[in-house]
Amino acid sequence: MESEEEILKAIGNRLKAIRINKGYKSYESFALDHDLGRMQYWRLEKGEANLTMRSLLKVLAIHKMTLQEFFSEGF
Repeated sequence: MESEEEILKAIGNRLKAIRINKGYKSYESFALDHDLGRMQYWRLEKGEANLTMRSLLKVLAIHKMTLQEFFSEGF
C-alpha cells in the first residue's frame, strides 16, 4: 500500500502533466491565469500541500475534468 506522501506526489505529478499538456510551461503562469495562489499551487504539484477536495475540484474545473477522468487517466 502506498503512503499518503506517495499518493500526494502522484496527484501532484498528474496535475503537473495536465498543466504542461495544456500548454503551460510554468506553474506560475497557470496559477496567475486562473486566480490560484502561486505557492499553494506549486505545493500541490510538488505533493507537499495538504490537498483538500475543494482545491482539487477547483483545479479540475479549470481543466474541465471530472474526478473520474483525473483518477482514471494515467494515475
